[in-house]
Amino acid sequence: RLYDDPDVAARKIIEIAKAVEIVQDGRIYIEKINYPMLFVEKATPAEYKAGLDRAIEKGWLERHESGTYGRFTQIGKDLFA
Repeated sequence: RLYDDPDVAARKIIEIAKAVEIVQDGRIYIEKINYPMLFVEKATPAEYKAGLDRAIEKGWLERHESGTYGRFTQIGKDLFA
């Protein structure tokens, strides 16, 4: 499976996040990443979670404590610049 490597999943999540509309204060609503990753890319929920966790671990994204949105860090902004 393509996304059983968390690094590959994390990069795809960043690609998806870069393509969605960013709203106030740089927020990226998590559902704008969930749907494409799970239903278009066909990642499993475990693959998606591992990829999201890896993106946060690498410092590319930060996730709000509510879990409803995240933001790019500067490293994440620069990743695909």
